Amino acid sequence: MAVIKEQAGPRTGRHPAPAARPKAAAARLPVVAVRAVPLAVVAVLACAVLTGCGAAGPGPGGDPDELIKAATRRLTDACLVRQGLVPPSPGPGRPPGSDDRRVSEALFGAGPAELSLALPTGYVVRAHTDGCLAAAQQRLYGDQPGWFRASVVVNNLEPEAARTRRDLAEVRARHRAEIADWQRLRAHALTEATTVLDTPPPKGNPPA
Repeated sequence: MAVIKEQAGPRTGRHPAPAARPKAAAARLPVVAVRAVPLAVVAVLACAVLTGCGAAGPGPGGDPDELIKAATRRLTDACLVRQGLVPPSPGPGRPPGSDDRRVSEALFGAGPAELSLALPTGYVVRAHTDGCLAAAQQRLYGDQPGWFRASVVVNNLEPEAARTRRDLAEVRARHRAEIADWQRLRAHALTEATTVLDTPPPKGNPPA
């Protein structure tokens, strides 16, 4: 899922909605432009969203966030390969004929974003429902739009508290339903990620 985070003014960018822990929600994520970006930017953003590029997947008992990232990477890589595209990786050595824009759009989606959520911080966060990342999130979380909403809210609890001058506990209480959704969907993703990593799909075909 590619996310566009906007505030009043001309700056826009795409932001992944990571599986952050609700007790220590992420504040602001770096702005990364995606349209016609160089390969280096695509690779860095893909690594940040999916998992450390080239890193081995965690074994049993590994960190849950890393497990989900590893499964997401496996699904998105297979999705790109199925389309005849080379998954992004850090560093030089991109194969000849690689189409960076096609890879970006295939991974993060293209055209107007279908999902949108306005935050009390003044930002509007948008995301696509197409693309390999959105498909992987649908596979893992079982509800990609629901995960988008829950994760965006949870990732912005602390900024909301600062902007509205409320205590963080009060803000968390106001978003009790979103936090519950986050926990439910993340638990689902952890189970699905274990299945994905334990039963590798045929080459170029992610699990249905």
